[in-house]
Amino acid sequence: MSNASAPLSRSELEAFWLPFTANRQFKAKPRLLAKASGMHYWTPEGRQILDAVAGLWCVNAGHGRREITQAVASQLETLDYAPPFQMGHPGAFALANELVKIAPERLDHVFFTNSGSESVDTALKIALAWHRARGEASRTRLIGRERGYHGVGFGGISVGGIAPNRKTWSGALLPGVDHLPHTHDPARNAFSRGAPAHGAQLAEELERLVTLHDASSIAAVIVEPIAGSAGVLIPPRGYLQRLREICDRHGILLIFDEVITGFGRTGAPFAAQEFGVTPDIITLAKGLTNGCVPMGAVLVSHAVHEAFMQGPEGIELFHGYTYSAHPVACAAALATLGLYRSEGLLTRAKSLAQYWEDAAHALRDLPHVIDVRNYGLILGLELQSIPGKAGARAFEVFIKCFERGVLVRQTGDIIALSPPLIIEQSQIDQIFSTLSAVLRGQ
Repeated sequence: MSNASAPLSRSELEAFWLPFTANRQFKAKPRLLAKASGMHYWTPEGRQILDAVAGLWCVNAGHGRREITQAVASQLETLDYAPPFQMGHPGAFALANELVKIAPERLDHVFFTNSGSESVDTALKIALAWHRARGEASRTRLIGRERGYHGVGFGGISVGGIAPNRKTWSGALLPGVDHLPHTHDPARNAFSRGAPAHGAQLAEELERLVTLHDASSIAAVIVEPIAGSAGVLIPPRGYLQRLREICDRHGILLIFDEVITGFGRTGAPFAAQEFGVTPDIITLAKGLTNGCVPMGAVLVSHAVHEAFMQGPEGIELFHGYTYSAHPVACAAALATLGLYRSEGLLTRAKSLAQYWEDAAHALRDLPHVIDVRNYGLILGLELQSIPGKAGARAFEVFIKCFERGVLVRQTGDIIALSPPLIIEQSQIDQIFSTLSAVLRGQ
């Protein structure tokens, strides 16, 4: 094997098929990361890279946290694996209780998964099974939203609304799925600071779908409070509240996909709390273990959980994973939650939000910038597309920032930022000065 700190040869790059990556392009000029600590990565050559995206929206407490490393090592030495079917281990119950403590009120039960994609498919299955358990088996329709991203399971792709993620498998997606319109309205909301003013009325499209399909056929609506992978689409003021009201009126479950927004990204533990709207189910992953061990979770309300606990005793939900509540993942998550608590990271974004917002909107008059969207420690910087080359301009910005020592994320012609929550103002300055120089062509 090659030394982890040494560059890889072209032949050594061939066996790994990278996800969501232009593989031939990447392998012609790879971008490799060999070490990480705090706010930074290092390349195999020793070049320092400021992480402006928390890995992939997940390393909220910064890289290389010794508390997590020690908890994982200790757990491996004590209990490396425990079967989750008809058995349990103390860490799983401890973690569930810690999550319930910071969850929105009434979301008091946790089902563990291994990723955001699994969390979404689990939430959809729970929603369908809940209606059946209550004698409303006709409620099988699921409603997602255009430009929504809910992972890569067949359920998540079906309710998701990003066309390139769907088209290859379009003939095999779940039947009985519909989509709300997205909320992106640059004509009226461009350069909004925080939640945009216009667009709450778009939630009324759910009433149209109820009229079209009849409420008796609809099981659940799933949305991201802030759509991340589609380029940071912030909910208009009042939009999520209106969705909640319509779902309540028609007996439809409301699911928030908080795989990205969970664990302090918006300035509250969960976006549901930040926006003052409590769904029936929340999907989680990413920041749950600070990105160091794969793990996801689904928070469900007391009312949802209790519907399964009626009738004869036996298996209430025929669903689960070999690695549900894996002991090592639980240890990592408990240590992560401990860091969030001791360092105040679940609310730290709120104290930095204004500084972040001002730095972001200072970019608005730079070449090719057509929108700036921000909330908490999140940014979507939208660029004018090059005719006939969608995504090329933002990809060039991504590459040039990396060459200058800052890692950003590119999605279409949008640059998305979501740094670790330990970021300092000087590092915010570095991120935006680098972006500014790149956009100016300096």
